[in-house]
Amino acid sequence: MLSFALALTLSLAVQQPTQPPAERAPPRTDLPANVRVYEVPQGSRPHDVAPGPNGLVWYTGQRRGTLGILNPETGAVREVHLGEGSAPHGVIMGPDGAAWITDGGLNAIVRVDPATDAVRVWRLPADYPDSNLNTAVFDRDGIIWFTGQTGVYGRLDPRSGEMRVWRDPEGRGPYGIAATPSGDIYYVSLAGSHLARIDRETGAATMIEPPGTDAGTRRVWADRNGNLWVSEWNGGQLSRYTPSTRQWRSWRLQGERPRVYAVYVDDRDVVWVSDFGANEVLSFDPASERWTRYPGSGANANVRQILGRPGWVYLPESGLDRIMVVRTGS
Repeated sequence: MLSFALALTLSLAVQQPTQPPAERAPPRTDLPANVRVYEVPQGSRPHDVAPGPNGLVWYTGQRRGTLGILNPETGAVREVHLGEGSAPHGVIMGPDGAAWITDGGLNAIVRVDPATDAVRVWRLPADYPDSNLNTAVFDRDGIIWFTGQTGVYGRLDPRSGEMRVWRDPEGRGPYGIAATPSGDIYYVSLAGSHLARIDRETGAATMIEPPGTDAGTRRVWADRNGNLWVSEWNGGQLSRYTPSTRQWRSWRLQGERPRVYAVYVDDRDVVWVSDFGANEVLSFDPASERWTRYPGSGANANVRQILGRPGWVYLPESGLDRIMVVRTGS
């Protein structure tokens, strides 16, 4: 897919702004050999990232109101504008191969057709304005589930257009969301510091409290065994919840004040987290409990979400307008 002689200067296939932007500091030159860094348009603030079709990488340009599309073979980037007032947060690939976006600015679920760039918008009901939409996931029936940090979670059936929204029992905070291999849907609440399982038939949420208080559960991801891996922003920990035993286990990150934001489990069941406190991303092997560190390409990289495909992990550096790609396979 990529030639990995470390190449850090890449041309961009994007429209140049009217005024030349301030010169950016180049990425650090001591990154691991399996890492490559790509610049995206300045001011994008890439928030979430997802694998697109044919090896492309999608990201949400939160400040520019765009879906960014990176070709990692060439470094070329192009943008799809999502509409006036757009501020996209999350992006995932749906079962239809399209990009599905949670757009806080539009207060809507947005679909971008990968073949035509056509944009379709499903706005939340008027009873749920300014929901601060965060992340989304599809279940096995093709229903997309989503969270909003003002205290809501919901579902959209793309076939019928039916949307339902519920309020979190404990109020503000729903943020990360994940589907397990068995088909269950879980989300975490940042402000509420809890994990919740959604009844897909009724929409009812069952609260699952982690040990301790004020964990700041921010993101969640399921491994192949159905364990839920949770990033704790306030607690500075990576935690695992096993539904079959209802047991928690936690690993605190090193450093004076770790701030664990993103979590992702790759195809090998290796767990990836981002630590704003240390300005790095770490991979964690649960079998050996060994950590591997990847420093940000510059100061204040702020990786807010992690995703990938077999052999590759994608890291959107929102603070630097860059995408970092890590090769994990041969």
